[in-house]
Amino acid sequence: MTAEPAPLPPDAGGAGSPAEPTPATRPWPTDAGAPDPPADGDGGTAEPVLPEEVRARVLAVAAATLGRLPADQVPAPLRAAARFTPSKRVRLAAPALAAALSADAVFRLRAAEQVERESPDMAEAVRTGVLPGAADPVELAATAYLIRPAGWTGLVERSRAALEERVTRTRDRARDAEMDKLRAELADAHAAQRDQAQRARAAAEAARAEADTLRRQLREQTGARRAAERAREAAEEALAEERRRASAEASRTQGELRRLRQRLSEAGDAVEAGRRAARETRQADEVRLWLLLDTLTGAAQGLRRELALTPTDERPADSVAASQPRPDAKAARGDDPELVDRLLGLPRVHLVVDGYNVTKSGYGELPLAAQRSRLIQGLGALVARTGAEVTVVFDGATRPPAMPSAPRGVRVLFSAPGEIADDVIRRLVAAEPEGRPLMVVSSDKEVATDVARAGAYAVPSALLLRRLDRG
Repeated sequence: MTAEPAPLPPDAGGAGSPAEPTPATRPWPTDAGAPDPPADGDGGTAEPVLPEEVRARVLAVAAATLGRLPADQVPAPLRAAARFTPSKRVRLAAPALAAALSADAVFRLRAAEQVERESPDMAEAVRTGVLPGAADPVELAATAYLIRPAGWTGLVERSRAALEERVTRTRDRARDAEMDKLRAELADAHAAQRDQAQRARAAAEAARAEADTLRRQLREQTGARRAAERAREAAEEALAEERRRASAEASRTQGELRRLRQRLSEAGDAVEAGRRAARETRQADEVRLWLLLDTLTGAAQGLRRELALTPTDERPADSVAASQPRPDAKAARGDDPELVDRLLGLPRVHLVVDGYNVTKSGYGELPLAAQRSRLIQGLGALVARTGAEVTVVFDGATRPPAMPSAPRGVRVLFSAPGEIADDVIRRLVAAEPEGRPLMVVSSDKEVATDVARAGAYAVPSALLLRRLDRG
């Protein structure tokens, strides 16, 4: 690009072309299904293919625009992506965003309004056709694509050419740098070759001197070899004598080894006898232990008969439930899954759930009745799989007039008028006997601190939600 502003030709929205409404002056359509204006100012030609950098910029603007739209103005194909973060929308919903920009005029005009807010100077330059010479081609093409003044496709092609020229310049610079590097390496190689030749000549001279030294050493070694041969003959005679002495020693060793083997056999017999005696002693101990356990069992049965204890299905949590209003009473009006599995595997565990704390963390967009129903059904399936005792507590201010029956094994409580569910949970924890496993699910830090101080396991709501989703 040159340093001078580049006005557009007359048919591209310059001073000689008829006035055309821009996104800043064109009224917003009131119907989301209104037809999109032509792709450019000459009757709706096909849209050009955007360079990758321009497409990424356009999708980023569209993702940011989607997050600011009211729910009733979000295009139907993008409603699921509207709940994502902008970066996640670009990553997971790029095709849907591109299709909406191409087919939905209202959504594209909203995106144009977004880019005008972010780069007002570039938007004004695109609209008037007077472009700064140092304008970023990516920003220029993205702005032209969204605002779409007359001749916008020419601006896109102009940006494409600028980007291609930038790539070419970068490639040429890299090639020149590589050539300079190769020249330097070649010069270094020539210098290394000269040094290597000099070192080779020096090594040859050193080798000749070393050869002379080796000749002298060879003569000296020849004399030493003859002396060594004479010493070897004397050593062989000494070795023969040593072998005779070793043979006699081996005979004595064999006799000693036979005696040791005999003693080892006797020791093995003694060990086996000790093992038999240990087994007999252990059997006697088991008989005495069985008699003791049988005596304790009889004593426990006699104590049960003496105290006249009868089996019962009641639990400490039922006493807390009994202090609540009846189902037909009117409530006062007012304003890591593995951890869960390990805790549910404890014997006689009691799971207490802060109802609305869990539902509003997982599916707070549903009505309260649907939230309660979904949580209670999920807990019922959990009871069927684990056999744990489950109590779910809801705030009584939103108590329904008629509560549907809960699944088997799930106790549903509502707080009394003037009382919150947190207090009911604290009373449930206090009602349990010391030592019974008790797990309280709530993301309320104050509740978690209180129940942990009372000896219960405090579990965040997100862990239970993931366990229920896993089924």
